[in-house]
Amino acid sequence: MHWIYLLLATGAFVIAMRTTSLALMAVCLLASLGLFVAWVLGWYAARVGDSGRDESQMIDPAELRRLRELAEARKRAAAQAQQTPAEPPLQ
Repeated sequence: MHWIYLLLATGAFVIAMRTTSLALMAVCLLASLGLFVAWVLGWYAARVGDSGRDESQMIDPAELRRLRELAEARKRAAAQAQQTPAEPPLQ
């Protein structure tokens, strides 16, 4: 949809350059500027909208709590493994 604004802006600019009327030229230049700004805003909205997060990929609170508990359990297991002394070598 935003590409239509660019085409209309280009058309208004072409009309402004080919006319001999000063009033029509001013109106067409203002229209061209406005349509160009509308195109830029539409293009930006389309780009940002495509990079939004997929809500189905978000973690719900229960899953987040489960992951935190797993991380804490791993941390405790690693701390216990470091605290237990190694067995003496066999001779």
